[in-house]
Amino acid sequence: MGDLLLFCSALMAIYLTPGPDMLLVLNTSINSGTRQAVAISIGLALARSLHVLLAAIGLAALLQTTPWAYHAVRLGGAAYLLYLAWRVLTRKTITIQTAGALTEKPRSRYLRSFSQGVLTNLLNPKSLIFCSVLLPQFVKPEQDVASQFALLGLILVCIGLGFDLIYSVIGREVSAFTASRKGVQKMQNWIVAGLLAAIGLKVGLA
Repeated sequence: MGDLLLFCSALMAIYLTPGPDMLLVLNTSINSGTRQAVAISIGLALARSLHVLLAAIGLAALLQTTPWAYHAVRLGGAAYLLYLAWRVLTRKTITIQTAGALTEKPRSRYLRSFSQGVLTNLLNPKSLIFCSVLLPQFVKPEQDVASQFALLGLILVCIGLGFDLIYSVIGREVSAFTASRKGVQKMQNWIVAGLLAAIGLKVGLA
């Protein structure tokens, strides 16, 4: 039980640390609404589940021992973060229901947001390596390793999803405050775009 609490505490500390996932959820909630942010959150949860699975079967070790594969995924992730930064920066500072949002079908909007969540996390090789480093620390080899990985992975995904849903609600409250303040909206877009670009450059140049 003590190890499990330590594991949960470590995850909570990590999910409280600002990163591309948090920024994406918050910014989506502020500019596109809570439902879009929830779609992003589900996509992030799926990507984390895949990272747990890949870590369990040893692909994280392959990335660590095969430099070109790691760098290919890393550069792909960096490029995608820079693309997201550009999207945020060029978005018009209007309220949630923009003209494009009104004409686009809800299913298409949710699918696009879901895909953004999946790609943002899946194209980050450090997330996979993080799973491969953290999870084994709490796995006891004398017990069923597969079931332990499954349990720890489920906890990791559920805690991450919980935090993302909280950020979705926070974003809604921020949106209510900035709805009639276009100057604040524009500043917020610049800040988010700058942070995403900075993270993307850091990932790309690491």
